Amino acid sequence: MNAKPVKRALLTSVALAATLLSTSAAFAADKVSIMIGGYEKHIYLPAKLAEGLGYFKAEGLEVELLNEGAGVDAENEMLAGAVQGVVGFYDHCVDLQTKGKYVMSVVQLSQAPGEVELVSTKHPEIKSMADLRGKSLGVTGLGSSTNFLSQYLMVKSGVPLGEFTSIPVGAGTTFIAAMQQDKIQAGMTTEPTISRLLKTGEARVLIDMRSIEKTKQALGGTYPAASLYMSTDWVEKNKPTVQKLANAFVKTLKYINTHSAAEIAEKMPKDFYVGDKEGYIKALADGKGMFTPDGVMPAGGPETVLAVLSGFSKNVKGKTVDLSKTFTTEFVKNAK
Repeated sequence: MNAKPVKRALLTSVALAATLLSTSAAFAADKVSIMIGGYEKHIYLPAKLAEGLGYFKAEGLEVELLNEGAGVDAENEMLAGAVQGVVGFYDHCVDLQTKGKYVMSVVQLSQAPGEVELVSTKHPEIKSMADLRGKSLGVTGLGSSTNFLSQYLMVKSGVPLGEFTSIPVGAGTTFIAAMQQDKIQAGMTTEPTISRLLKTGEARVLIDMRSIEKTKQALGGTYPAASLYMSTDWVEKNKPTVQKLANAFVKTLKYINTHSAAEIAEKMPKDFYVGDKEGYIKALADGKGMFTPDGVMPAGGPETVLAVLSGFSKNVKGKTVDLSKTFTTEFVKNAK
């Protein structure tokens, strides 16, 4: 029997086994858990869309998307080390730095909040934010970005903190029930909750921040909102994995920018439509301009966020914040 083919086959088998072990190890190292502050919300759509399009897997990533009703709770999960990243509002990166915790936006998903201050039609007397003095305002959670924005808009309208109440009511069904029961007279929420309440005539729009133009009117500038943010320390230690995530998200943003709302909706879980696919598509068509085309932080955006937080927050007001450490464009600019 010729020993050479046997030896060659053995060497080939060993090399193949080594390759498989190496691939397996790399894949295991690229398992990432990301917490989302409500992945059925339009504002956080890129995360589920990237999953649905297979872009995470194409990068060799095993991404676990976990759902949490409020962004502040998602942030706490990351700080506790339970997840590696959060799809939530960039303003948390600024707020946390004033508490000595460094996190950064590695992909900026949107350049407008996609939020609306809705008022219950039970209260026709409310015509401005100032008219909400003494009222209860719905937010996703205390310490959430909806609470940040509500507090800023109230203070800007001359109503000091303490002269209104923030009530954590989440989004979707729980938000709607709170408004129907008059537990809240107004509230900050997103699509598809907005369209559901407008369709039934139970609410009307007081402040609209679904477009860049209207956001500038309300907040004084471009307001970078939804982002993928992560602990700065984790980013520094896991740059190859972060780059793969950035590749997947930038590809997703390009998909959003080059496809219709109807095409995007087809890639989303059907229960996200909440029984109204037509309304879901219309709201997405009207609002998808809030997403960045390339994941890059919009110029002047961080300064607007700092100005908004400084307008009401004792944590931020008068503090020195190094905005350059609250985001990075390194990964999105290197994205394939």
